[in-house]
Amino acid sequence: MRTSFKALVAAAAVATLALTGCSTGSADGGGGGEDGDPFKVIAFTSGNQTPVGAWWVKAVEEQAEELGWDLTMIQGDFDFQKMNPAVESAIGQGADAIFDGYTDVASIGSIVTAAKDAGIPIFAIDSGTEANDAFAINITANQEMIVDQTVGALDEALGGLDGKNIMVIGHDPHPGIRMRAGLAEEALKEAGATIAGGSIQKVASPATGRTEALALVQDYLAANPGGLDGVWVGWDDAALGAAQAITEAGADAKVTGVDAVSEAIAGVKAGGAMLATVEQPWPMILDTVMDHIVAYQESGTLPDTTFEMADTTLVTIDNADAITPSDQLG
Repeated sequence: MRTSFKALVAAAAVATLALTGCSTGSADGGGGGEDGDPFKVIAFTSGNQTPVGAWWVKAVEEQAEELGWDLTMIQGDFDFQKMNPAVESAIGQGADAIFDGYTDVASIGSIVTAAKDAGIPIFAIDSGTEANDAFAINITANQEMIVDQTVGALDEALGGLDGKNIMVIGHDPHPGIRMRAGLAEEALKEAGATIAGGSIQKVASPATGRTEALALVQDYLAANPGGLDGVWVGWDDAALGAAQAITEAGADAKVTGVDAVSEAIAGVKAGGAMLATVEQPWPMILDTVMDHIVAYQESGTLPDTTFEMADTTLVTIDNADAITPSDQLG
């Protein structure tokens, strides 16, 4: 069930990683392992090479030590052929709970099956954009709110969207970016904008997002001088490439991104092509998911809903100084 994520409970915890294998999980759910063994958790992420993913790894390690967990942390480096078998092997050694961070549920089917077969619940952050039976709970940012905020910012900055030419840049393998790019395209069309290039322009790889977006905007402006009013981009690194292309061309188009990284916030504050970005409240989301895992540890209690969406914050020149960049979370 989709629920609006209105309140996030802050929890403090500090910790280190124990890279030991897990023994057999408790048969009745929650409460730690057998004979008073520590509560055993397998944590994994495919996105540890991103700033937010790297922060998540460190934060989970710290909180796990504070809580006395026996934690196995598996970092996938965007390589599912490497990560999935490693997680499945850890599940085979036994665990009480599994924590998935920033990994699309569509890419971890074998892990989900192994966890279900072993009777181990998976708790998740940003691992899909709708409810499913893979997770005890998955909490992510509200994609519709992100689109409302960024499209609204373009609308205000451009004096309306009707008749404006807006490029949309997305990346389909990431479920959040895929969903919000599609929603942005729909919203822009409904507002009367023309989608530059006729459809969403898709970046092939996050690793080359900035250079790909730079080239997409450069090529469009070369073929259509002065023919671009704005660029909606699904994440900041690619948005920065789009903003660079606009600046170098001397164009007046405005760009919105998502992620609130340091460089994007600096661009917003500079008042150039980079109009706005979006802060997603990852620390509060992490604390809330950790609270759910602790509740399961203590009483075997699982969340009442399997999916929640967290409210986001539009970052503009007016509030940029008050925002902690996502690449400086820890």
